[in-house]
Amino acid sequence: MRVERMSNEKFKIFLTFDDLTDRGLTRDELWEDLPRVHRVFSDMMYDAGIELGVELNGVLLVQVYLLQAQGMLVVVTRAENEDIEEDEDYIEMKVTLDESNEMIFAFDDFEDIIQAGLHLYRLGVFGGDVYSYHTNYYMVLDDEVIVHLDPEQVIALLSEFASASAVTSHRLIEYGKVIMKNDAMQNIYTYFSN
Repeated sequence: MRVERMSNEKFKIFLTFDDLTDRGLTRDELWEDLPRVHRVFSDMMYDAGIELGVELNGVLLVQVYLLQAQGMLVVVTRAENEDIEEDEDYIEMKVTLDESNEMIFAFDDFEDIIQAGLHLYRLGVFGGDVYSYHTNYYMVLDDEVIVHLDPEQVIALLSEFASASAVTSHRLIEYGKVIMKNDAMQNIYTYFSN
């Protein structure tokens, strides 16, 4: 579990699927076993509060984004509520679940993007985007471009060349540099195949 403060009232937690499993929760149970999910989230809020050095109480607005290959991104905002006294040890969570329809992988080297792109092209994947952000390259694949493949197969293939990333496509669009847009695998094949 990785915690990052965004502001005094907002922070984000990134969990891999292994982190969820360690906490005794599977991806499917997120949608089915709400009392158990609530207990796990309460424990996560406690751990995050300790790591950030803040006491979390009152109303917490929790937005959960399931990222296909990466795990889970949880954005927590502390809401002001005048009805709750400051000294009460009380947490109320309002949880919103959303599932991402994209996979994002971070590559250290552009050559790795070329190799992964060529493999994906041979599997019938022609779309996708490639960005540069900070010191990495990122490949973004929407569900639509890999609909004919088993997502686990795509994750396994890309894991040979890259690592799943917690960076969102919104951040890449806003702050990253576009290398290839929409038809990245087609372009990789066109310019880099022998």
